[in-house]
Amino acid sequence: MTSIRKVAIIGGNRIPFVRSNTSYSQASNMDMLSATLEGLVQRFDLGGQRLGEVAAGAVMKHSRDFNLAREATLNSGLSLQTPAYDVQQACGTGLEAAILVGNKIALGQIESGIAAGTDTASDPPIALNEKYRHMILSLNRAKSLGQRLKALSSIRPSFMLPLLPAIAEPRTGLSMGQHCELMVKQWRVSREDQDQLTFNSHQNLIAAYERGFFDDLVKPFNGVDRDGIMRDTPLEKLAKLKPAYDPINGTLTAANSTTLTDGAAAVLMGSEDWAQQNNLPVQAYLTHSEVAAVDFYSQGEQSEGLLMAPAYAVPRLLSRAGLTLQDFDFYEIHEAFAAQALCTMKAWEDTTFCKEKLGLDEPLGSVDRSKLNVNGSSVATGHPFAATGPRIIATLAKLLEQKGGGRGLISICAAGGQGVTAILER
Repeated sequence: MTSIRKVAIIGGNRIPFVRSNTSYSQASNMDMLSATLEGLVQRFDLGGQRLGEVAAGAVMKHSRDFNLAREATLNSGLSLQTPAYDVQQACGTGLEAAILVGNKIALGQIESGIAAGTDTASDPPIALNEKYRHMILSLNRAKSLGQRLKALSSIRPSFMLPLLPAIAEPRTGLSMGQHCELMVKQWRVSREDQDQLTFNSHQNLIAAYERGFFDDLVKPFNGVDRDGIMRDTPLEKLAKLKPAYDPINGTLTAANSTTLTDGAAAVLMGSEDWAQQNNLPVQAYLTHSEVAAVDFYSQGEQSEGLLMAPAYAVPRLLSRAGLTLQDFDFYEIHEAFAAQALCTMKAWEDTTFCKEKLGLDEPLGSVDRSKLNVNGSSVATGHPFAATGPRIIATLAKLLEQKGGGRGLISICAAGGQGVTAILER
């Protein structure tokens, strides 16, 4: 019988994250992921090595991104015999990729692997008009000249209008920001708390750069050497910004929401034996994971906020690990919106929610804010959807290494009412 092995986090690499339509406006998913993987290979001297696998993905993908992970792996400097495959679970993509790689390492199926993610909001896929697409398909099926002429004769000027991408939930038609505004009203999260969390995130990120924390985690790309969304904006100025999604009663602004972002990140994982054989120090271990989903579009008591799935995933995670919410040295809670993180933490403090929704005898309790996103998170770094998971893993693993031990919680909400969570330990 195969024994379960420890899953080591060796370290990570990413390119700086930047606001869409700026420094990376001409860079594709392939460009960014290839550069990130190449940087990781160089950082850990893996050139020419055959790894167990590379799992990577993007949320905003073109048809040309077919086999994206494998093609980027071929560009990375790894052995061409390294297999790779694409993963997609919305904003949880990168963390889910790490869980998949980690499970294979734990079971002894592979000795090493890379989990990665990339996304560009500057170069989203623009689809053909549906009527034009159907005409092209009819033309392709045509067997005679008459059939081809009939298909071509159906062309209308309106066929030329493209289908522009929209970051909205297919089942509701609402954007994530609009959904989050509903959560804010349900959980009574104040604008002041949102702006304070946003301010803290930027200040923590600035301080991390100033002390050199990211020197061996972020590799320059396209002339950029640090995250481009990071700002030293006074709290008073944040408070004056207008709402972005609900101009009358809203509290979500362009600052306390993540902006559309371009970037890529990757993390190297392996067994303890593999790390030792390659003279690579282990920063931390991936020990537990949990994924959850909620019903966010039905009416009535069953309906939940779109981004509330981590509120369910984390308690299951804690139960399996035999831990409480307070048993952590660091909390890496993805800030899709400052309000999302605040709603999730408020749910864990709420007696009614914990009893009726989670089946617990008492609330999970509070998160120590001094341990929350201590090097900044998504409202400050930006959020290239699939890249956020590897960014967080690499950041947390290094924090645990620097501390010399401890435990960290990762929580990421995702489109479709999903949540992906994990625990790192050292």
